[in-house]
Amino acid sequence: MEIFLKDVQDGLNASPKYLQSKYFYDKKGDELFQQIMHSEDYYLTRCELEIFQQQSGKLAEFFKSKLGDFDVWELGAGDATKSSYLLKALKDQDVDFIYYPVDISANIIEWLQQNLPGKLPGLKLHGMQGEYLAMLNQSKTQSAKPKLVLFLGSNVGNIPLGETGAFLSSIRNCLNVHDILMIGMDLKKNPHIIRRAYNDRDGITSHFNLNLLERINRELGGDFCLDKFHHYPSYDPISGTCKSFLVSLEKQQVSIGAEKFDFEKNECIQTEVSQKYSVSQTSSLAKLSGFEPIGHFFDSRNYFLEAVWECV
Repeated sequence: MEIFLKDVQDGLNASPKYLQSKYFYDKKGDELFQQIMHSEDYYLTRCELEIFQQQSGKLAEFFKSKLGDFDVWELGAGDATKSSYLLKALKDQDVDFIYYPVDISANIIEWLQQNLPGKLPGLKLHGMQGEYLAMLNQSKTQSAKPKLVLFLGSNVGNIPLGETGAFLSSIRNCLNVHDILMIGMDLKKNPHIIRRAYNDRDGITSHFNLNLLERINRELGGDFCLDKFHHYPSYDPISGTCKSFLVSLEKQQVSIGAEKFDFEKNECIQTEVSQKYSVSQTSSLAKLSGFEPIGHFFDSRNYFLEAVWECV
């Protein structure tokens, strides 16, 4: 709670104001994000799911040929809807592995531990609740086996472009030579399609963003009036950067505990960055951060890429 409060205070005292997107995911936020993933306008989940539904056998064979027996670490596991197809394919090919789902949400880890072994009988699962790098840094003490690390859902796109290389290098530093990272990356496409995904017609993404203010009210004693803020997404098709904001609809003051924060009319709080890539950009990122691209797996529309990188 102290870290959450400090991060919120730091973000709202900054210029321009921001809130970290990792705090979207309380219990209600988890539920709203599940709704977003099933929204007609949010193509990302369907495209990535198609890859796992149709190509998991090929992926499992590929990874087995490269690594033999290995452990699977998934950063930001969510409900493992996509990765469960790969986990089943690995079991079908008799790979001896332990699945280590990593998630910031204790609710998600608890749900996975209670539900996933029932869906995949015999699955060995060890949940890791916490920050991605802190948990992955423990991987060497958990097992000496080679590792396949899954970083799906275009989660890498939530990192500002200027910081992505350093973050991926940090992942590389937690791994050994020949370990593999499979990373889901949303590709550049018609900008109208992208912008609609972050401003769906049912208003779920708006509710999801505003829930962050509601969480601050509930957990930190804030007094945000949600009706005085409006969700706004932007997308720059040249840079490939999609951003989400909460816009103050009037001049106002908000209290969080004893601290007060002033907002001008139309002042924005940035809540999320969602970066989109070209295929050549993904390969450049791999090489800059200590990996070698060894595979590309696309959905049928080439909207989404599962890039497979080997540690070098």
